[in-house]
Amino acid sequence: MTFSYEKVLIIGATSGIGKALATKLVQNGTKVIISGRRKENLETFIQDNGSDKVQAKPFDITQLDQINKFASDVIAENPDLDCIFVNAGIQRPFDFSKTDTVDLDILDQELVINYTAPVRIAKAFIPHLQRQEKQTALAFTTSQLAIIPMLRCPNYGASKAALHHFIITLRTQMQNGPGNVKVLEILPPAEFMDDAWAQINAGDEQIAVGSAKDIVDAVEPKRNELYQHMTQMLTGLIKQFLK
Repeated sequence: MTFSYEKVLIIGATSGIGKALATKLVQNGTKVIISGRRKENLETFIQDNGSDKVQAKPFDITQLDQINKFASDVIAENPDLDCIFVNAGIQRPFDFSKTDTVDLDILDQELVINYTAPVRIAKAFIPHLQRQEKQTALAFTTSQLAIIPMLRCPNYGASKAALHHFIITLRTQMQNGPGNVKVLEILPPAEFMDDAWAQINAGDEQIAVGSAKDIVDAVEPKRNELYQHMTQMLTGLIKQFLK
């Protein structure tokens, strides 16, 4: 299988994993829309790769009340958009044993960027993806810390774990809903983008590479088995209750 999507929006494309993914897509010949807060970085990427291959849409995802307008504008300008990568994220250290050092405003901002905004972005773009007559995709970048937390950044791990659980259930809901929307989760460091790209092209839905792969392989198969069992059981109970 090869990457079959024609036009991809990457949110959080100005550095790290998002930039590496945008570069890989351009090399693949895929039309790309890059989005991020730093307009100058977006413009540099276009200069390096060509305006015939890349367009930019500056946006700050912390502006939650503007997400629906952002989605509407992108869709109006790109009705052939069939894949969205939600990649934005920040990581901040917190030590709750020293509460005077914990800035709750920064903690809230981290939660918004890593979880709340991606969920709102998904809601804003899903109707467009569902209307397509072909397979579309909604992809998220999470982290191995969504599965095994790190002591120095408890809120980052918690926010990525929340997004990880959201992705698992969203994937099931999209399978049961209209359209043909594939839900992907990527858990790589940027330096493993070639490995991640190979898994994307293979049609994998959970893409873990580098150190994340060992953690995912150790934990996720059993968790997914339990999730599928619980989902089937609760679905059956609800159907009986509604008779």
